[in-house]
Amino acid sequence: MGKGTKYVAKTPDADGYISYTDDEHAVWNHLITRQRPIAEQYACDEYLVALERMKFPTDRIPQCNEVSDILHAHTGWQVAPVAALIPFGEFFRLLSEKKFPAASFIRSWEELDYLQEPDIFHEIFGHTPLLTDPRFAEFTHAYGLAGLQAPKEDRAMLARLYWFTVEFGLMNTAKGLKTYGAGIVSSIGETPYSIESDVPLRKPFDPVEALRTPYRIDIFQTVYFTIESLDELFKVAQMDLFALIAEARRLGMHTPTFPIDENAPKWA
Repeated sequence: MGKGTKYVAKTPDADGYISYTDDEHAVWNHLITRQRPIAEQYACDEYLVALERMKFPTDRIPQCNEVSDILHAHTGWQVAPVAALIPFGEFFRLLSEKKFPAASFIRSWEELDYLQEPDIFHEIFGHTPLLTDPRFAEFTHAYGLAGLQAPKEDRAMLARLYWFTVEFGLMNTAKGLKTYGAGIVSSIGETPYSIESDVPLRKPFDPVEALRTPYRIDIFQTVYFTIESLDELFKVAQMDLFALIAEARRLGMHTPTFPIDENAPKWA
């Protein structure tokens, strides 16, 4: 959240409407029409049911107000359009208010397959569907409340918990291993990789273990944590996250399973 970006945020008008160009709508159409069948193959049923609730248009970028109306009807959440990168404090504050911060720009044609910063496709297609699920919504809210209270040294720890669940979580299901994390379900490359590749480690989810595990943002993940259901995340929402952080610190951080690159954008 501290690096620069070449993208410029879209500013909503007084009614909350964001104006996009025909070319930007075309990028959305390309992304959603190619990603939906991949999600249908690899994502868990909970995500797919939630995706149907959203009824995203394919011919245009949905407005944040439209998405907010659906979220609010199910769990009281809404979407807040923001710049590409915001400070941790602002991120946690919005989540604590049940507002999901959504970067308001969309990626360029040159970066269709991957970009390091989140865009409106990742935010809306990847993140918002599961916020209609009360268990997932409660976990995200509890995370925001904890982050708002956390001292600076604990925020990087909390980022790991979010990374390995909300962004890159997997789920064991009756149909086999499936995805639910937004960073996976919105990625054309990492979706099949996370399920089919024999390269990454896949570990049963344990919040303390997630807090002890470093990651890099600019590579396919080398470690994934798998939950059995969204009930696990709901249970974590009822826990003392600071006690979990203290236990993770006592045990110590795991050695990174990825190559250390000091020139990489970030690893934590």
